[in-house]
Amino acid sequence: MPFGLTNAPAMFMDLKCDFWLEYVQFLGHVINSEGVHVDPAKIAANKNWATPTTPTEVRAFLGLACYYRRFIEGLSLISKPLTKLTQKNKKFEWETEEEEAFQTLKQKLCCAPILALPEGLNDFVVYCDASLRGFRAVLMQREK
Repeated sequence: MPFGLTNAPAMFMDLKCDFWLEYVQFLGHVINSEGVHVDPAKIAANKNWATPTTPTEVRAFLGLACYYRRFIEGLSLISKPLTKLTQKNKKFEWETEEEEAFQTLKQKLCCAPILALPEGLNDFVVYCDASLRGFRAVLMQREK
């Protein structure tokens, strides 16, 4: 008995295929000709996110922020005060430093930049830097 899509009805295959779309929504991202964006539907809830009152609520917010870490420059530094609140055996004290970090992350999520897509025909360039404290590298394209 043969298997595969060749034996499936044509309607089944048509439902799985979309061509010539202006954009695609995929895993919380919107991808179009300009690049990769944060999905506005996912970020709409972020605007009205109430101030966390427990470590679990802080973890939930950090989970959202970390999912979109590609769009937030300096995420680890900004979220450091919030991450400290999630440690075990530590008293939950929400102060101005934590509130500033929370509001900054909310603002950066709402105003996330568009990430450019690479063009396969252009040259790629690797920029590297090293010091006694660490090593960094970034893959870029000319004129991007």
